[in-house]
Amino acid sequence: MDAPVDDPGDAAALAGYAAALAQGIEAHLAAWVERVVAERHRAWGGAVPEEVAAAARAAGRVAVAEVGPQVRDLLDRDVDAQATGPLALLRAAAVHPTRVLRDAGVPPVERDPVAVRIHPDDVYDLGPASFADVHPDLHEPGLTWGAAKAHVILARRRREGLR
Repeated sequence: MDAPVDDPGDAAALAGYAAALAQGIEAHLAAWVERVVAERHRAWGGAVPEEVAAAARAAGRVAVAEVGPQVRDLLDRDVDAQATGPLALLRAAAVHPTRVLRDAGVPPVERDPVAVRIHPDDVYDLGPASFADVHPDLHEPGLTWGAAKAHVILARRRREGLR
């Protein structure tokens, strides 16, 4: 099967939006880990001990080191080869703050039965529902990348229909 031929301008725009999204995720992911650990810990037991804050900082660095390359690898793939999306990778990154909270003795939160079924391992309900849940600055890059990806896919399908 021949590789798809996309409009060069569309392909370049999509690559730029993908790079901006990946860069933003890498810039904000560690702080998200620290923030959600602090929020859940405070909701359960008040002030966050320094050892928990330090563990959250370390977990944030690990999350960036693991998830950053996964996001870049995903976004570098052809759109038809992207079996998942970057937001799913961010949801999976909830394992990092979860470990910190579990090690700190924070009990799981009560969750909606649907959330339990869909994300059984997210016992603290940390997985972001949108890019903005990680950081508000990710809203626009996530939306723009998604729209550009959809545009490239639709343009491809239209061309395929003309053959």
